[in-house]
Amino acid sequence: MRLRDYIDLYVLLEDESSHPKERRAFGLAHQGIKDDPVAQLKAWVAQHRNRLNTPLLSEQIERVLYGVTLVLVVLAFGVGLFSGIGLLSYSGKEPVNLVYFLAIVVFVPLVTMTFSLIAMVRADRSHNLLVHISPAFWMEKLLSLFGRKKIFDGIKLNPKLLNWIVIRRSQMMALAFSVGLLVALLGVVVTRDVAFAWSTTLDISAETFWHFTQTLALPWRAWLPQAVPSLELVSQSHYYRLGGHLQESMVSQAALLGTWWKFLAMATLFYAVVMRLLVYILATLGLKRALKEAMLTLDGAVLLLKEMNEPLVTTRAVEKETDFTSADTAYDRIVQRLESRYDMVQGWAIDPGQLSVISDALGLSAPIMLEAGGNNTLDEDEAVIKKSEGGIVLFVKAWEPPTMDFVDYLSMLSQKAKRVTVVPIGTVEEGLMPDSKAVDVWLRKIAALKKENVWVKR
Repeated sequence: MRLRDYIDLYVLLEDESSHPKERRAFGLAHQGIKDDPVAQLKAWVAQHRNRLNTPLLSEQIERVLYGVTLVLVVLAFGVGLFSGIGLLSYSGKEPVNLVYFLAIVVFVPLVTMTFSLIAMVRADRSHNLLVHISPAFWMEKLLSLFGRKKIFDGIKLNPKLLNWIVIRRSQMMALAFSVGLLVALLGVVVTRDVAFAWSTTLDISAETFWHFTQTLALPWRAWLPQAVPSLELVSQSHYYRLGGHLQESMVSQAALLGTWWKFLAMATLFYAVVMRLLVYILATLGLKRALKEAMLTLDGAVLLLKEMNEPLVTTRAVEKETDFTSADTAYDRIVQRLESRYDMVQGWAIDPGQLSVISDALGLSAPIMLEAGGNNTLDEDEAVIKKSEGGIVLFVKAWEPPTMDFVDYLSMLSQKAKRVTVVPIGTVEEGLMPDSKAVDVWLRKIAALKKENVWVKR
């Protein structure tokens, strides 16, 4: 599910010129997705996207959003990278205090992810403070820098959808920031000989801090014990800043202090990257759900789905019995009511899409629906006749008088099919009910053929 589907549907519904008959024909042609309204709307958009002016508004908006998002992600990665380098800067005179780095890669992500989850729960509110304080919310400010903000004037996005777009892009930025921190840590460890220590003004013993690290390492300590600090390491790396000098014991254990990087790397990977990735996946799923809901709530979407899935003609006037005993219209092979199923449905100058709508409206079905006459060549009509077997319904436009081409076709068709029922129909606006005088014209012409297996629906 993409944003472009929603925007294209929005534009199509704003200037929708399709006829209900066309919509019903589309619904009949896509029976496999009739129970999935969103899939129907997406298929409708895909089929009618060529009606939209180019360049597509959806493409313009997606291009701008992609550009802005890329800039924000790169900036977030850069900030994370240089923040990590700054936190891990080592002068050689005193060790790097790992407490600062842990605060950035563990506590800050946990707090911001908690706020993000709350924002997701409250995403249906248009005035969502947790969304509006997000850095990604100010993405709109950057749009003016590209000189393309005016493209958004042509569409009003659903407020809930906007919230989810901001939430998802916020997670992308936070994930990029976290990756920057991880890259900085690995880069510093590879290129420098860094000694880590921990120091805090709070009265925390080495044993208490060790239990704290054990708790943080719970997700990986069973399968990666080398990335879990020992009590000895915690005790040796407890740093007291007294006169700016290192304790002699720390100097002698410099190599041991460097092994903290494994724990820091795993803490960054799990809490800042993996957990953020899970929240990003949740945001992506939420955005997809919001897109589906937004599509269904667009003005005109409900009517479009209704006309796709409901028969075009649901009620018709009760047919009036007519006397056919006059000399002009005497014909004894008259059908008062059509059956529910035939072997084939054909239409004289009526395409299969229209035939499916007409058949659906009249309550009949057939496995094969073909067009004859019209723009068909003689060879194409002969090919249709060769496929004709069993009981056949042949729809004709009642308001158009029968031509010699039709008479010739009907004669050949009657020789191949077991039974042919000619059904004159009126326009959709008339509920497919033909004018009685027009039907009389067809009756007289068909009666002249004197075909025993040709019947007429009156």
